[in-house]
Amino acid sequence: MSEAKTAETGGGGVAALAARLGGAGEGRGPAPVERWNPPFCGDIEMRIAADGTWFYAGTPIGREAMVRLFASVLRRDEDGRTYLVTPVEKCGITVDDVPFLAVQLTCEGEGVAQRVTFRTNLDDVVMVDAAHPLRFAHDAENGGLKPYVLVRGRLEARLTRSTLYDLIECGEEAELEGEAWFGVWSGGAFFPITPSAELEGLA
Repeated sequence: MSEAKTAETGGGGVAALAARLGGAGEGRGPAPVERWNPPFCGDIEMRIAADGTWFYAGTPIGREAMVRLFASVLRRDEDGRTYLVTPVEKCGITVDDVPFLAVQLTCEGEGVAQRVTFRTNLDDVVMVDAAHPLRFAHDAENGGLKPYVLVRGRLEARLTRSTLYDLIECGEEAELEGEAWFGVWSGGAFFPITPSAELEGLA
């Protein structure tokens, strides 16, 4: 037998964890984790890499159904940490950046009536609005922008580069406090991306 192990077979750890969470069935949506207040049970060896890959004990989790199960009980608390939460336990995990990627964009309408909707790598669908805003962080590595959208709770998805380009195609200029900004309308709100004078360096 090969010594190589997947996260599902490496001692049964991730499978046992999935069983504690209620099984890895398909089609499960997000759990009501914001209503649960279980005791903290320590950290577990789970990590979400910046590229969206989930690891357990250093090994990628191969089954998408398991990843979706774990994602359904994710919660980011006020302390800035991300946890797997059930009614009876809360376990800390490591997230390199944010837990999701926004991999597809749909843009409908124009101007104030425009609606921008994202699909994440785990098939969450979220329309940008005041409750699901966009934010843009400075990327110290290349001087560009790192764009994010709030998915649920405090959990965000980072836009992939191709999705950012699609977002820019949906953008237009608007005046904010006497200054021209380039940004995006969605859900009746305007989300500024960059001052129009700096537009050339956006991508």
